[in-house]
Amino acid sequence: MGKDLSKMTLEEFWVLFPIFLVAHDERWEAYYKEIEQELSGLLADQTVIRISHIGSTAIQGIWAKNIVDVMVEIPQSVEMKAMAQILEQSGFTIMSFGANRVSLNKGYTENGFADKVYHIHLRYAGDNDELYFRDYLNDHPDVAKEYETLKLRLWKQFEHNRDAYTDAKTDFISKWTAEARKECGDRY
Repeated sequence: MGKDLSKMTLEEFWVLFPIFLVAHDERWEAYYKEIEQELSGLLADQTVIRISHIGSTAIQGIWAKNIVDVMVEIPQSVEMKAMAQILEQSGFTIMSFGANRVSLNKGYTENGFADKVYHIHLRYAGDNDELYFRDYLNDHPDVAKEYETLKLRLWKQFEHNRDAYTDAKTDFISKWTAEARKECGDRY
């Protein structure tokens, strides 16, 4: 048995859970449907505006981390901490907790990644740029391929530093999210 995740340093955590990319897998959509159903059940007594598949696994044809990202949007009137605690009590792990955002995961074990891994992004309605980015890349495969190329280039450089990997993609994501918002208006 490995070391308790809550007792790991950030460096130990990144070594156990490195950045790794795999070719697009059609099973990701089924994995999303499974977790969407689970979340809907767990939050059935709560007010949820939308549950959405986001991140690179929601973009057709590109390499991605084998982790399904899910955004759960809630109204401003709902206490985010209470919603996060419901998920935590149901086996999700809180990874970061801010005033307006909570990140949770499922599928991180003391011995590495489980077969199915999820990142849950709890947000207030309207904090949803990822939906615009996802849609834009699915509508513009050439831009999606540029994103894939960037991710593949950054992969080994930041294999054990998830924050740096994410930061290195920020300019690209910001640029195309702004374009998506111009093109899509107030879709969400």
